[in-house]
Amino acid sequence: MNIQVKPETQELIQAYIATGHYNNADEVISKALKLLSEWEKGYQQWEQETQEKLGVGLAQIERGEVIDSNIVMARLHEKIRQARESKK
Repeated sequence: MNIQVKPETQELIQAYIATGHYNNADEVISKALKLLSEWEKGYQQWEQETQEKLGVGLAQIERGEVIDSNIVMARLHEKIRQARESKK
């Protein structure tokens, strides 16, 4: 396979090779694709977990299991105050 890349990408690949960690462009690109694949898997997992958490939260709201926003804000302010006090 013959791949054409932009000059700035070629420079970046050459810079990685110059570090001595990679012997050629194929190794750099292989590593980049491996990292991209791992990142995408992590993102998909995060997205699925977030959707599940939203589902749980929405179900709690439908059941009336909510806390007044003023109470939430007061608790957050108290936690911030305590964190600041503990740093002194």
